Amino acid sequence: MADTQNSSGIGSPPAGRLSYFKELDIDGTSDHNNNDATRPQRRVRFKSKSNVFEAPDSDAESASSGEDQVKIGVWVAADSPTVTIKANNMAKTRVYQPWSGVFPFTIVLAILLILLHISPLVDKAGILAIGVEGGVIRAPRRDGVLVEAGLNKRQNSPTQVCTRWAHQSALVNGTLYIYGGQATQQPQQAANTWNNDFLTMDLTKTWNIGSPTISGLPQPSGPPAVSLGYLWNSLDSLFLYGGEYSSAPTETPTAPFSLWEYAISSSSWIQHNNPTTSSGTNSDPGGAAVQDVAEGAGITIPELGRGYYFGGHQDPYTTFGWAQWFPRVYIKSMIEFTFPGSTNTAISSMSSGQTAGSDGAWRNITQGGIQGSDGFPERADGVLVYIPGYGAQGILLGLAGGTNATFDQMNVIDVYDIASSTWYTQPTNGSYPSYRVDPCAVAFSAADGSSTNVYMYGGQDLIPAGQQVQYDDLWILTIPAFTWIQADTSGQSTPGARAGHTCNAWDAQMVVVGGYVGQNQSCDYPGIYVFDASELKWVNQFTSLTGGDTEDQQASQSKNTTGLTGSYGYQVPAAVQSVIGGQATGGATVTAPVVTATSGPLATGKPIIYTVTASNGATVTETASPQGGGSGGGSGGTGTGTGTTGSSSNAKSGPNIAAIVAGVIAGLLFIVCCYLGFCAYVYRRQLQLYKNHVAMSQRAAVAGPNEKTAFMFGRGSTENSSSRPGKYSTDQSSGPSANRSSALNSSSHESGGVPPMPSLAPVGGNSTTNSSTEDLMMGQEPSFVGVLLNPRRSLRVINRD
Repeated sequence: MADTQNSSGIGSPPAGRLSYFKELDIDGTSDHNNNDATRPQRRVRFKSKSNVFEAPDSDAESASSGEDQVKIGVWVAADSPTVTIKANNMAKTRVYQPWSGVFPFTIVLAILLILLHISPLVDKAGILAIGVEGGVIRAPRRDGVLVEAGLNKRQNSPTQVCTRWAHQSALVNGTLYIYGGQATQQPQQAANTWNNDFLTMDLTKTWNIGSPTISGLPQPSGPPAVSLGYLWNSLDSLFLYGGEYSSAPTETPTAPFSLWEYAISSSSWIQHNNPTTSSGTNSDPGGAAVQDVAEGAGITIPELGRGYYFGGHQDPYTTFGWAQWFPRVYIKSMIEFTFPGSTNTAISSMSSGQTAGSDGAWRNITQGGIQGSDGFPERADGVLVYIPGYGAQGILLGLAGGTNATFDQMNVIDVYDIASSTWYTQPTNGSYPSYRVDPCAVAFSAADGSSTNVYMYGGQDLIPAGQQVQYDDLWILTIPAFTWIQADTSGQSTPGARAGHTCNAWDAQMVVVGGYVGQNQSCDYPGIYVFDASELKWVNQFTSLTGGDTEDQQASQSKNTTGLTGSYGYQVPAAVQSVIGGQATGGATVTAPVVTATSGPLATGKPIIYTVTASNGATVTETASPQGGGSGGGSGGTGTGTGTTGSSSNAKSGPNIAAIVAGVIAGLLFIVCCYLGFCAYVYRRQLQLYKNHVAMSQRAAVAGPNEKTAFMFGRGSTENSSSRPGKYSTDQSSGPSANRSSALNSSSHESGGVPPMPSLAPVGGNSTTNSSTEDLMMGQEPSFVGVLLNPRRSLRVINRD
């Protein structure tokens, strides 16, 4: 962070601090000017009590009067030997000048060593040839910056710890890197928890949470042991920014801030000394020294080649030269780091498309939108989440966090438009999480991009001081609806409540590492947990998926700079679908915030939309292409992709021929199925009618004239009943039908057998109809094929029945 401290002046010497994940109220009584002044009451953050300074009485007395402190010497080299003498309540620091005491001998000895180093007597082996312990091989890289290649092997980082929390992590191409933080080797350990352990976890393989694939890398000699900083990553490097030094035992920064870069391909650390800010949009004027900050909210956006760090605090345990007596300061600004070789037009010197140099480029964003207002909160221990779309470069969401006195409610979310470097606010809908600090959060994108769902897990409440409570709940903020949904994890084997943990997204799973679990739980080993983001379940193993690209984007977003990393295989959970509509692959019907946005990218911009297709080319889901741009001048855009390899563009895709053909074939099949069903119905009706006629004619042939008459005129009727309505009325017994009936009776009586079917005709109707029915029956049992070939004839039979 750029210069924000007030002074590095002379004060009381560094005092010891208590170190737990606790909140305490400590009253101090030390002041550097007068004995009666009382230091302001301080409340410590949960993790390290870095602003608790307990000075011994003697130290307080010695610091009580500024006149009693004398500093001797005008020029002091950074590594000049010094001696502090205390007598008569006066602290004196004497600097040995090069011309005093044994220094001439020391100079002569140094000259001799140099001569020996270049002398042929030692065979040009230099210092190594005269018995000095071997160090590291250093080779120039990036404009002369030295690289540690590691000749003498340092101790590998331990992989088995009791608890681990407040560390830094980054995920690159399926490898999860874990650096530093705090760790204990046994329960109730209260000191020596800060470390510079460097670990990796393989997410390209499937493993059980009881035995994760963790490997210890050599502990680096250069980067400091810090906690609560951030580990940015490009696609080939890690960048360690910020963090807090140890409180037990007490350690403070010994030099101005340096950015440490880890080159993944060469497994070497590179130190970038004395970085300064650049002027740009909504930034400071530039030229200010970048300083360390701790407890801020960090985010990496490899797609843009940038890292961000928002808020946090500065005190003597984060920032070089910060006086112990000067109060902790909470930060409103956001530092931006552009990775070497990346572009950023928001920086003045790169506004024409230039790329950042070998040391990257820094911008301290201090104003823009609501950031400069009194209502914009100072905060620490929050989280940042990147959401693609809605502006030319996407947006950042600031969630959770607070200070020792105030905390950020999550019914209103701070939204940062990257392209315009401007902050806005957006209200949420429905119930929302209680305020908290130090949760973790990741985001997953629906395959079609119509929704991005932010998963926030854990954290803790610092109120009341000294009695903080950790959380184990999990909430989903679905974008663009801006609606909170609490995941139902009841009945599951959930991890213990925690804070200060990290989360990373890969293969549609959230990998949780470590976390402060309070003082009641003895150990939390190995402390690795996995949450299935699609099924909303805590699971016992991480399952590596095959087919994703190096950035683990959805197949429909593959190889696109706007695709969200870690979302490969993600499906929108049913609980989220019930709120925003659509299906597992997307198609959300809620396409704007429920509480209407009045300004900023959410009011004018849209998400990036992708067309999702199956491997056979059929369209699975397609959402209408958005129009309109974000405040940064960009629009949501559209994209296309396939089930295995995807591509996307900012232009509308052409007609999908395969989908059209598939639709036509499906329609034809549906028509054929309907026709077959209709013919089956007609055939069954005609067959039943045929069987009924056969049965009745058999009864008529056997039972005699009375039964025949009953058959002809209907049961319960007689030949003389001329007034009965209906098709079996006696009015229909005259004419040709009656003659045919008489012929039937005569024929049946004479032969004693069943008359042929053409002789049967239904009673009623005129002669033309009856004759037609005779022809249709043809004296044969109907067939299904006959119905298929001539359904009209079959219809005439069943309609005349």
